[in-house]
Amino acid sequence: MSQLFTGRRAAAALVTAALLVPLSACGGNGKKDEGAEKPGGSAAPKADLTVLAASSLTDVFKKAGAVYEKEHPGTKVHFSFAGSQELAAQVREGAPADAVVTADTKTMDGLKADVGTPTVIAKNRLVIATGEGNPKKIDNLKALTDSKLKVVLAASEVPVGRYSKQVLDAQKLKVKPVSQEPNVRAVLSKVELGEADAGIVYKTDAATAPKKVDAVDIPDAQNAVASYPAATLKASQHGAAAAAFVKWLSTPEAQKLLQQAGFQKP
Repeated sequence: MSQLFTGRRAAAALVTAALLVPLSACGGNGKKDEGAEKPGGSAAPKADLTVLAASSLTDVFKKAGAVYEKEHPGTKVHFSFAGSQELAAQVREGAPADAVVTADTKTMDGLKADVGTPTVIAKNRLVIATGEGNPKKIDNLKALTDSKLKVVLAASEVPVGRYSKQVLDAQKLKVKPVSQEPNVRAVLSKVELGEADAGIVYKTDAATAPKKVDAVDIPDAQNAVASYPAATLKASQHGAAAAAFVKWLSTPEAQKLLQQAGFQKP
């Protein structure tokens, strides 16, 4: 009788174990964990992300996006580049996007109702962009006041335009630009095409066209530091995936890409 009871108890244990195996394989609730990936993959949620980013991030973010997609199979990152003031307008108008990265904290501060907590991912400085070989021999900010020069600046509502005004005002310099552009890449383009003798741009932008423009450094004491905050959008349909991307921008790998492009540590 004792042996019969023992045998029944053992059989019952085997049945119970058999029932538990498929449940544990499903994460304990009968459903596959959506964050689970194949061996070697990432636990970040999969999604098609749209990131609104400042124009000055164009080149480096294209590289960063490719790296991120490779490390996170199933995730696609689409960028929309424009001046920070334009990005802010898009956010306020409800443009379908998941994250935003501006070239200044002032613009991001104005989006408090629409974004999560921002994180500064990089910094930048200004330089004077001139034609290749610096044919006009421009060597400092004061040289930009020469009325014979065609100087182009970004509009004052654009971060790089605001920074430019800040450094010129601090030196009590009056510069009359021949045009005011909607973003830093437009300023750089004018100089590249020879439509302007000089323009004030970010150091990283001048570095993208080494064969077309020269960069004249502005001393640190006269310069401005641009900060780049990144944040998720509260209206995002892919909140977890967007948060994972924004967090990744502060990782050593992403920081290495930014610094290779000439950005400074945050």
